[in-house]
Amino acid sequence: MSHANAQLTPAGRLRLAQLVVDKKWPLRRAAERWNCSVSTAKRWADRYRAEGRAGMVDRSSRPARSPGRTPSRVERRVLGLRISRRWGPARIAYRLRMAVSTVHKILRRYDCPPLAWTDPATGVRIKGTRRQVNSYVHEAPGDLVHVDIKKLGKIPDGGGHKVLGRAAGEKNTRRGKIGYWYIHNAVDDCTRLGYSELLGDQRKQTAADFWQRANAYFNSVGITVQRVLTDNGSCYRSKVFAAALGEDITHKRTRPYRPQTNGKVERFNRTMLEEWAYAQPYRSESERAALFADWLHTYNHHRGHTAIGGLSPADLVPNLCGQNS
Repeated sequence: MSHANAQLTPAGRLRLAQLVVDKKWPLRRAAERWNCSVSTAKRWADRYRAEGRAGMVDRSSRPARSPGRTPSRVERRVLGLRISRRWGPARIAYRLRMAVSTVHKILRRYDCPPLAWTDPATGVRIKGTRRQVNSYVHEAPGDLVHVDIKKLGKIPDGGGHKVLGRAAGEKNTRRGKIGYWYIHNAVDDCTRLGYSELLGDQRKQTAADFWQRANAYFNSVGITVQRVLTDNGSCYRSKVFAAALGEDITHKRTRPYRPQTNGKVERFNRTMLEEWAYAQPYRSESERAALFADWLHTYNHHRGHTAIGGLSPADLVPNLCGQNS
């Protein structure tokens, strides 16, 4: 690429080539006139004969063939997973057994914005910035279990705005009291193993009963819970929940107004919304609720997690698949 003050800009190349081709100057004389080598003068003269004025511009340095480039078929699979699943480079790489750097270059080549810059529902690019997050992982299963409640509005019979459109969907929702799910979640910090239930409220007795069932589930797969981390909700500050934990489990609480402290279960909530709750248009809440158990099974047994090297919780909890039963 020539700079603005160079002699052999596209206009200078044209004049050099015209001296050789049109005015029949010898190559050596033209090269001395433009202070360049004979081979350079010959190159621009030959290109002028073949292409005319259009041949005087810089050509791309990209090679004619790239044998090492990822095949187009694989690139389409990468883009398909990005669009349909909203996965990042690491998860796509684990699924397709590729290098993360290769997937990242493919996404950049096709100008795919970071997921943080797109709307989760529509995929449309919005303004956003990346944040640097200090992450940690406990070494042993059961060292810390994150517990939280996610409130989720139910879908009216006939569908909401995703099925009927915004106006009709909102009208259908206002016809009666549809209510909410209070999804109680427990996620092991080390293995990302999740236990979750769709419940009707977030009262202290409901939270305590949920933890007893969650703790029994973790024990059944060989995980002994040592500590539980929750937010400062009233149900978790109750004596009933403390009694459900017992004396052997330490209860820790997050800092007020700092949900990042309980980030593992917050990420679980986000994954649950993206891959189950809002993954497709549903025509009723019963239709969506019927798929919850299947999604949770996929999450625990088949879904690769980028934070644990593309493995699933089942890969880190052998008894989850019954090997030690």
